[in-house]
Amino acid sequence: MSRPTRRPNIRAAVISRTRTNLHRKIVKHAAFTEQYPIAILSDCVAYAANGESPLGFLPYRDGKPLPGGFKLGVNPGLAKHEGTQRVLWGEEGRERFDAPEFDLARYIKDGTVTDVDDGE
Repeated sequence: MSRPTRRPNIRAAVISRTRTNLHRKIVKHAAFTEQYPIAILSDCVAYAANGESPLGFLPYRDGKPLPGGFKLGVNPGLAKHEGTQRVLWGEEGRERFDAPEFDLARYIKDGTVTDVDDGE
């Protein structure tokens, strides 16, 4: 890669800042709701919830999202609902592929599991 505009240091800084902000939101959410993620994959965080909509899951205070927490939207820095699956779907995947480390966040969007995770 000999492009003059290629800047791996800037890319690394952006990824680092995004990951740090994601972890801050996870900690803020956990402190307020005592709910922790069941799976994390780069920019996807999967939580166990009672319903299919993220609106019933995200904490609100006076009708507004928790400051510093997850907010729904399409702009950078906002959370997007990727998908909803039943708990049994995740356990079936773990049993089918004999993979206790099965990453639910990788497949939650459409629920299709093609093979066991190799960690990449």
